[in-house]
Amino acid sequence: MDHNVGTQFTGPLAGVKVIDLTTVISGPMCTMILADQGADVIKVERADGDYTRHLATRRGGHSASFLNNNRNKRSIVLDLKKSDDLVVLKELIAQADVFVQNFRPGVVDRLGLGYEDLRAINPRLIHMSIAGFGFDGPLAPKPVYDPLIQAVSALTTVQAGSDEARPRLVRTILPDKLTAVQASQSITAALFARERSGEGQQITLSMLDTVASFLWASDMNGHTFVGDEMAKEESQSFSDLIYDVKGGYLSISIMQDKHWEALANATGRPDILDDPRFVNAELREINRDARLDLTQEIVADLDRDTLLVDLENAGVPCAPVLTRQEMRRHPQLAENKTFFEYDHPTAGRLRQARTPAVFHGTPAQNRRPAPELGEHTDEIVTPLLSTS
Repeated sequence: MDHNVGTQFTGPLAGVKVIDLTTVISGPMCTMILADQGADVIKVERADGDYTRHLATRRGGHSASFLNNNRNKRSIVLDLKKSDDLVVLKELIAQADVFVQNFRPGVVDRLGLGYEDLRAINPRLIHMSIAGFGFDGPLAPKPVYDPLIQAVSALTTVQAGSDEARPRLVRTILPDKLTAVQASQSITAALFARERSGEGQQITLSMLDTVASFLWASDMNGHTFVGDEMAKEESQSFSDLIYDVKGGYLSISIMQDKHWEALANATGRPDILDDPRFVNAELREINRDARLDLTQEIVADLDRDTLLVDLENAGVPCAPVLTRQEMRRHPQLAENKTFFEYDHPTAGRLRQARTPAVFHGTPAQNRRPAPELGEHTDEIVTPLLSTS
């Protein structure tokens, strides 16, 4: 039974059909972005289903992880080791616009689902392959999990602050999720190119390349000028831009002279404007640890909510540090309508974050919850069997 929130396909990708062979997070999140934007995504699963179906934080037989990365999709079960099921899959692909997979490099070729194989049956197909470390090279065959990409990409040492400090993981699976966003953008770019050329194409994307490119925008300045690379990264700061105050924490971000002056005036410390270490942006950056320590000293005994009001009135960039529960209840996110709720037939009432981009001309909507395993096999596969 198809438990639909609303099955009419709307959104900028309405009419696009996606065959999704991905599992875990990077691929499923990618295809959910496409599904949220109107694409008809058919998730092809093994008999035991996507691994994330079995994770903790569960209700009604469903994991939150699976529900949060697979809404607006339809699910079918196929055994790709069986020739008959491969025939069915290829018939679906022949009618599709996009094929997405994140098996280990080489697996799709052995299954006869590589780009050249599928191009022969559908020249307009966008064929997206997601890998961990890459498709060739010494690390390509390795099993891949998010912490390993964080390690090899140097994200862990960026998070540590310097090459001398103990490396630290980012406490969210950033490579997985960033790759999902990059993959979905690449697919839509390829669909746009197809509108002009009439031809599909192959796309290959690795998590490692995604994070390396992401870091280069702000964290690899010392390796930009060829011949003048930094031999060792020094600490950007020994202190986060998070300050302990009475009643909690807040973040203060001082960038311009006017911000420093406003901080001095709002906290009753005009004397800091005469400190030669902080008289301009360059010196404040050179002496950043002393500046951050001084800022912490100034605000330590001030009440958080009162201080926030005073800083905001003075024009100092600042914000409260929120817990996940506080974030969910914050009036700004309410105003943004970031979250929505709906009923899942077996998991009950769900709360999720909408797709962040709002398409005012081609509005997207939540059509259906994440599917039961194989929920749409009869609906999708049976008509193919009757015509073959």
